[in-house]
Amino acid sequence: MGARRKARELALQMLFQYDMAGNAPDTIVATFEDFQKSKANTREFAEKIFRGTVTHIQEIDDMIQAQADNWRLSRMAIVDRNIIRMSIYEFMHERDTPKLVIIDEAIEIAKKFGTQKSSQFINGILDGILKRYNLAS
Repeated sequence: MGARRKARELALQMLFQYDMAGNAPDTIVATFEDFQKSKANTREFAEKIFRGTVTHIQEIDDMIQAQADNWRLSRMAIVDRNIIRMSIYEFMHERDTPKLVIIDEAIEIAKKFGTQKSSQFINGILDGILKRYNLAS
């Protein structure tokens, strides 16, 4: 597994903890053992995605809610919701990564951490976000 995939998986796990327990980002980063054991470049990217997503969470959630007709955020699976969140953060703030790579990574992570239907759901939401907000370029 590549360093960026590992970083995204770590970011997802930290976002899950943030979403479920409401712990402060500093506490999550300091106490997440798998994160602490990772290589420096993996930790750096994971923390950037995690903190960036948390910082922009309201804006990101508003975008998701506008796109996800008939789906309240609270009804979405926690894993799915957080994969979508961090992918949207990457769309908007990690301009060096092609959008289709971000979607492919989200789908692969969903296959590992989500349900059987997660990858389709996430793909649909992310594709819609790209089109709705003209982020594809």
